Amino acid sequence: MKIAIASDHGGFELKEFVKEYLLKKEYEVDDFGCPNKDSVDYPDFGIKAARAVADKKADKGIVICTTGIGMSMVANKVRGIRAALCRTPKAAEMSRKHNDANVLALGGAFVEDKTAVEILDIWLNTEFEGGRHGRRVDKITDIERSNNDGIS
Repeated sequence: MKIAIASDHGGFELKEFVKEYLLKKEYEVDDFGCPNKDSVDYPDFGIKAARAVADKKADKGIVICTTGIGMSMVANKVRGIRAALCRTPKAAEMSRKHNDANVLALGGAFVEDKTAVEILDIWLNTEFEGGRHGRRVDKITDIERSNNDGIS
């Protein structure tokens, strides 16, 4: 499985930890930056990871900033992306089961390394349940199709 990953300066340390963890688990990782802790604008990096998922160049994405909020907002501007901000393993599980999230947003100020590992393992290994949840995800897709404001 190929994972697109990106962060801003506030999420850099967690991104590096997550990247190393994923590589040890033998995932393929495409790092879209940022390259260090120097101040940057999170949209410049988050959009690249989200587009990689939308364009099927990566199977899933992970975006990280200080809170996770900004990166989730950016990722969700891309047609076909269902980014979920998760701070707990249970939220990660539900984002996959019920929402078919294809991008995970994390907040470096809120998620410690140990919790990040738990979130990652659950998020990467939980399948979408479909059924009534599929109907709801399909409605999101319909909204995207009718809304030309989204980035594609």
